[in-house]
Amino acid sequence: MKTKQILLASRPQGMPQASNFNMQEVELPPLQEGEVLLKALYISVDPYMRGRMSDSKSYVAPYELNQPINGGVVAEVSESKTTAFKKGDKVLGMLPWATYSVSKPEGLQKLPESSLPLSYYLGVLGMPGLTAYFGVMDICKPKAGETFVVSGAAGAVGTVVGQIAKQQGCKVVGIAGSDEKAALLKKHFLYDEVINYHTTANLQEAIAAACPQGVDCYFDNVGGDITDAVVANINTNARIALCGQISLYNEKSTPVGWRLLPTILTHSALIKGYIVSDYQAQFPQAQQQLALWMKEGKIHYTETIQTGFEQLPAAFMGLFSGANTGKMIVKV
Repeated sequence: MKTKQILLASRPQGMPQASNFNMQEVELPPLQEGEVLLKALYISVDPYMRGRMSDSKSYVAPYELNQPINGGVVAEVSESKTTAFKKGDKVLGMLPWATYSVSKPEGLQKLPESSLPLSYYLGVLGMPGLTAYFGVMDICKPKAGETFVVSGAAGAVGTVVGQIAKQQGCKVVGIAGSDEKAALLKKHFLYDEVINYHTTANLQEAIAAACPQGVDCYFDNVGGDITDAVVANINTNARIALCGQISLYNEKSTPVGWRLLPTILTHSALIKGYIVSDYQAQFPQAQQQLALWMKEGKIHYTETIQTGFEQLPAAFMGLFSGANTGKMIVKV
């Protein structure tokens, strides 16, 4: 059987370009005992992938040149030579960017029959939703009446973060990149205030105005100037969940900004970076809670879905220009 694959053709210098990717068609090897043939249904594109396209040391190995990129994929079992899965099963796994792939059953999660769309397992019930859940509940630990600020508020993680914080009784303030996203966050995702950083002359003053009682919790997806402005407004004993730094991922040199640590020190604040896999043992309980909140109407969710396998590079690059609201997914 033939499959289409998208390879990393070269390592991006700065912003990823179409020339960094290459699509090819190859013949898959015959299926062996203990393997499954998978047909990709939905493929996730995520900001962390940009780090893996570089060859610098990180918490996960970089992608290899001229090899398929891999990430979160929801797939259907087309053929099975293992007792773990049968034809027609839907699974979630870290799989190559390919229309079809061969895999061992280890590392694949069988998805339950549910009224929720399969794509949600790449979003609110997958890595982004779990990232939001643990950052809010385990690191920030918000209390009723506190002020909670979220950068990248209109992204896949940020839309869920704000709603979880709101359920804990917080005032929730988001930072996003357009008036349209700000309106959506306030109307559908329970945000009390949203700041458009593109049209705000002085972010530090805007955050102070939106948070007159100061900032108790900050969920950081962005870094850079936005984080400088938020940290300048933190309260004593503030908690900061360091989830992402998307504003810095495409920098060609190390940026220099305001030194945050004196403020962290004098305010007895906590700042903790984390990777969602740190909480892997707790995934089932968190997924169950997120699914319950969705069925109860306490969490709303949105996706930006591009259609067509060949759209993967463009969808990925769109993450860095704010082309998505909520989770960016490619429907194969």
